[in-house]
Amino acid sequence: MLIGVFSLAGAQAAQAAQAAATATAPSPAAPRPPVSADDPAGAGGARREIRAQLKPLHYTTLAAEIGARIRALPVSEGGRFRQGQPLVNFDCSLQQAQVNKARAAVDAANTTWQANQRLNELKSVSTVELNVSHADLAKAQADLAAEAAVVRKCTIVAPFPGRVATQKVREDQFVQPGQALLDIIDDSSLDLEFLVPSRWLIWMKPDQHFQVQIDETGKTYPARIKQIGASVDPVSQSIKVTAVIDGHFPELMAGMSGLVLLSPAAAGH
Repeated sequence: MLIGVFSLAGAQAAQAAQAAATATAPSPAAPRPPVSADDPAGAGGARREIRAQLKPLHYTTLAAEIGARIRALPVSEGGRFRQGQPLVNFDCSLQQAQVNKARAAVDAANTTWQANQRLNELKSVSTVELNVSHADLAKAQADLAAEAAVVRKCTIVAPFPGRVATQKVREDQFVQPGQALLDIIDDSSLDLEFLVPSRWLIWMKPDQHFQVQIDETGKTYPARIKQIGASVDPVSQSIKVTAVIDGHFPELMAGMSGLVLLSPAAAGH
């Protein structure tokens, strides 16, 4: 009888311990809400940070087309220039001498051709000799045109107005054909390039206005979407967007970066 009492008490104690463990056990975490187009990071999550970089309207690298010594670099690094202004002058005394030689050859061939024409009127020259003298004149003129084309490459002019971003060579340096000389940019208008989630395409449109906060200045500037990329990256599910800064702000420079303040809520969605 005493054994039965102890067994009943043990069973009751085990049931009480199991109930206490069940009451204190943590409940399973609620499932995370699905990601929506209005909240790119998921409901209740932090919104995705979109970074952008300022790029010039036009930019290129000027290279040498001939092998020659640099005589002058009229615009220093960081300096501004006008369209058509000389940026690199080469020492082309040898090339100019070749032009003078070709010009003299043209004069000689032209004299022979004119003399043969007069002799032909007198029936004193053969047709073959007349034709050969005309061909010699044409060849001399072609040689002169080729040498003159080389001399025109002795000066590199600016293809657009802007600034010298990087000067890769120095005066009196001899350069080879194809060697990079200057990096130039047109910063009269600055573009913004950034990547956004591809699902933003349902509300993001060209000419849409937004704000961008530039890190280097700590200020916010107006911007406008200029172009949306033609294809979506299948891995990141993002698309490239090009925008333009609305207005001229002297403190902004190419290469600066910042935060794009663009979202479905800001777009009115």
